[in-house]
Amino acid sequence: MSEQNIPEVKGYLRDFMLTVPKEIYSCTGIKILGRRIKSLLFSTDAGIIRNTNADAVIAVYPFTPQPVITQAVMTAADVPVFVGVGGGLTQGQRVINLALHAEYQGALGVVVNAPTKDEVISELKKLIDIPVVVTVVSDVDDIEARIAAGADIFNVSAAANTPQIVAKIKSMHPDFPVIATGGQTGETIQKTIDAGANAITWTPPSNADVFKDIMAAYRKGLPHP
Repeated sequence: MSEQNIPEVKGYLRDFMLTVPKEIYSCTGIKILGRRIKSLLFSTDAGIIRNTNADAVIAVYPFTPQPVITQAVMTAADVPVFVGVGGGLTQGQRVINLALHAEYQGALGVVVNAPTKDEVISELKKLIDIPVVVTVVSDVDDIEARIAAGADIFNVSAAANTPQIVAKIKSMHPDFPVIATGGQTGETIQKTIDAGANAITWTPPSNADVFKDIMAAYRKGLPHP
């Protein structure tokens, strides 16, 4: 059966959802513990997480990681979750403890921030049996040292420089799995994929943005858009 003739079953109420940009389907994806992941939703919002067609969730946020947040995200999600366990403000043994807890809670992988020390990555690899995803934010990050420490996947998040850094990593290690931010448009997503990204993190619109058109219609006495 061809890709063009995939049977589809829809509901009525849940047919309204946030769908990832179609360009993401052109990437190779990454097989992680038997699952092929192409799109990762960048959100901790339960309502958004529950109403998207992304393959997975990447739950990283600008606060000290807390297991209660991890559990809330995984309770809401019906897809695998990659959990942020620190590495910036949160360092050392606390990162290791959070990663262990995330594995016990059912996370598919843990994500560490760019400032994480190589020794912490090495210790994580000894103690957990899920992938360690290491964030790369600039072209001066020591890719070789990260791989030697035990990084399983790179998560490239370098704003406009993301495609260039992805291309640099792939030129040195063409088979190393890379997740990358794709930006807000199909064009920037495709550029990142063309650079070699295997999977794309997608930032969805906020609840306020989604509500905007709905409420505008309701104010005019129109049905749900």
